[in-house]
Amino acid sequence: MPFREGPLGDLKVPLTWTAAVALIVAVVIAVAFLLADRRETLQDHAYGVTRQTVDTVSKPVSGVIAAPGRWTGLGLDFVRSYFFTASENRRLKAENTEMRQWRDRALALQDTNDRYKSLLGLKTDPPIPMASARVVSDSRGPFANTRLADAGSEKGVVVGNPVLNERGLVGRVVGVSRGVSRVLLLTDIASRTPVMIDRTNARAILTGDGGPNPKLEYLRGVDPIQQGDRVVTSGDGGVVPRGLPVGAAVKGLDGRWRVVLFADDAAIDFVRILLFKDFAQLADEKQLQTRSLPPVTTEDPQTSILSAPVAVTRPRVAPAPPASGLPASRPAPAAPAQ
Repeated sequence: MPFREGPLGDLKVPLTWTAAVALIVAVVIAVAFLLADRRETLQDHAYGVTRQTVDTVSKPVSGVIAAPGRWTGLGLDFVRSYFFTASENRRLKAENTEMRQWRDRALALQDTNDRYKSLLGLKTDPPIPMASARVVSDSRGPFANTRLADAGSEKGVVVGNPVLNERGLVGRVVGVSRGVSRVLLLTDIASRTPVMIDRTNARAILTGDGGPNPKLEYLRGVDPIQQGDRVVTSGDGGVVPRGLPVGAAVKGLDGRWRVVLFADDAAIDFVRILLFKDFAQLADEKQLQTRSLPPVTTEDPQTSILSAPVAVTRPRVAPAPPASGLPASRPAPAAPAQ
């Protein structure tokens, strides 16, 4: 069947007119662009009006012409993101996991750095030399509780030295060798530490019983302690210095006073060992037992009241010959010894 006799044969004339109109519009637009690019300077006013008119007309036309390309680009981006969402999600998950590891490491380093600063900032009055150590192992049991620290006799550590962390007193050294020392914690059943109540100066003995809160024994005084009182070392006996923080007083379920240790607020892994010697070790017992009093003199500078009395004798003087007619006088008795 020929095209002219078909149902679409009547479309020939409209298509021709449409092509002609499109051609005319294209020519007009081309002429407008040519006029817009003129560089003549003789008619500045006419050129400005022409340029403004062309810009006004070309703005919506350019937007309509560019719209299909813009829409196509947006559609391609949407399709691309839709099909590559799974791979992008996997990549973001892996990156998030790596960043979380770096964040945890940074927080751990910050916490360690803060603890180092706190340990290095420990000071006593009067100043006592200290040795830093790290706890390498622990020994736990129903009643025993000790730690091993990597500082020993090479750093001057001796048996009896107090051990602290950044919060308070941890215990004391009970064994020393080169490169390692054993620390007896306050909660050990063999631990006995003289303490006092900071508010009332009441003395007590902090006794470990294997539990987390050691008990206070031998409290003296009228109403010596209250809930929440701060407990510090008393320094009695010269074993530990006075004023080291220990904990807070609480009433136990058994009705006895116990202490919540400050040292338990932080991990016992980095400690400071006080190179402290008790007063009995510093003093010379032989010199203390020697009683030497200063000499106290009497009227005689050569005689002391602390020495044995010495008899003082005076030489006798021969009596003078009696005068004629007078009897001889008796000799005067000797003066008693002073």
